[in-house]
Amino acid sequence: MRRLFPGRPLVVSVLAALALTACGGADTNTPADTSNNSLEKTTLTVGILPIPDSAPIQIAIDKGFFKAEGLTVQTSIEAGGATATPKLVAGQLDATLNNYVSLFSAQEKGVGKFRVVADSYQAAPDNFVIMAKADDASISSPADLVGKKIAVNTLNNIGTLAVTATAKVAGVTIDPKQFVPMPLPDMGGALKNGTVDAIWVAEPFISANSQQGAKKIADTMSGPMADFPIAGWVMNDDFVTKNPNTVAAFQRALAKAQQLAASDRKAIEEVLPAYTKIDKATAAVIALGVYSTTLSEARLQRVADTMKEYGYLQAGFDVKSVLHAPAAG
Repeated sequence: MRRLFPGRPLVVSVLAALALTACGGADTNTPADTSNNSLEKTTLTVGILPIPDSAPIQIAIDKGFFKAEGLTVQTSIEAGGATATPKLVAGQLDATLNNYVSLFSAQEKGVGKFRVVADSYQAAPDNFVIMAKADDASISSPADLVGKKIAVNTLNNIGTLAVTATAKVAGVTIDPKQFVPMPLPDMGGALKNGTVDAIWVAEPFISANSQQGAKKIADTMSGPMADFPIAGWVMNDDFVTKNPNTVAAFQRALAKAQQLAASDRKAIEEVLPAYTKIDKATAAVIALGVYSTTLSEARLQRVADTMKEYGYLQAGFDVKSVLHAPAAG
């Protein structure tokens, strides 16, 4: 896996080009074969984030994997799992990429009843980091985060958990009031103007902010959070029950894309500009995580157990209750 190296040239216009939009792309070049009458629904709207985690959906669109299953998939750009979940509950989204922290929390609180139909992304070194201004001598490590304002994309999600766990290792207890929610593209500007003291970001924002005068102070996916499962593809339980053939078709197409993403970095680099506005030069050098190809109960139970440890879940949570076995074939 390629990593970032200090001083390596990057295109610095990434932040300006990464404004969130209401809707992303659809499989417009390869319309679905709706002759497959066994599908209960042939057009799906799927929530994604403008970050590498979502790459398999775009791969499946571009490669025609959905078309081969008789599906047309339209994408909707979301700020995070905490904001996408209400849309999923309301039926505005048929599926969404959701970080497991937001998902399990929503399930426990009774916001909805959900099913993980496929795993998507697992952390690797330097995927999700805390950054501060390069010239801010008061913040050089997680131990300096006491009382500091920290930007995260949404509250009570993987970002807040990762920062909290990282700070704990450094002997610091983070007050939830320190977190300031904002879209990832806005964080660099907020850091510059002093609205926040630190930001929690993923690629490509790590690279872009590094070029704009920010420094990394911690890799939040190390130590107790190393190799942590990040996100999966989620549907409403009711949708899964009423549309079994559509769900199975979605799973088959997505499984092919996940396999390709896991085995061929170039496949990811090719699609990133389509839904993130990341240019090809930046896509070629950013650090990537691991694209999961199996839906493992043991791996996801680790997330629930960590959430319980840090007070994100009030009771024990059996992840088996939210898993929907992938379709065979």
